[in-house]
Amino acid sequence: MARSELDNFNIDVFKLKSGDHDYQFQIGNKFFDAFPESLIDKGNGEVKVTLEKTETFIKLNTHIEVTVELSCDRSLDLFDHPINTDNEIILKFGDEEEEISEEIMIIPRDRQRINLAQFIYEFIMISIPMKKLHPRYNEDEESDEIIYTSETMPDTDEDQNEDIDPRWQKLKKLK
Repeated sequence: MARSELDNFNIDVFKLKSGDHDYQFQIGNKFFDAFPESLIDKGNGEVKVTLEKTETFIKLNTHIEVTVELSCDRSLDLFDHPINTDNEIILKFGDEEEEISEEIMIIPRDRQRINLAQFIYEFIMISIPMKKLHPRYNEDEESDEIIYTSETMPDTDEDQNEDIDPRWQKLKKLK
């Protein structure tokens, strides 16, 4: 079941002519079920992909608009979090498959098709905030001030002088 869901994200690049090609994919709960280690159980939205093919590389520009269900780190309540991200990946043709960087990969020249599911999944996962807070707690996070004093007025020098033990007062005069 999971494998067939991911097969929907295959693009037959071997037969494509050079130029731009547009694709659109729908993402639902089954997409996230296909990744057992996923932090996301529920989500839906769409992915638009512009594939630019040349003789030496394939450039993939993705625009992802999904809403995923996350668990709040503070209250463990579930909430919907919108994700809107644009990403780019370049697939260069070479002899062996190799990852050069996060955005550049080498794929064999005779590759028949590429599957975009893993790329899309990773783009969504890196768009999830480190600190997942339910929207009702976001107002609390707005003030990142750390307060080191209380609301009471600080003591003045006159108040301090009245409370000093007379023995200490004599010692202060020795200065």
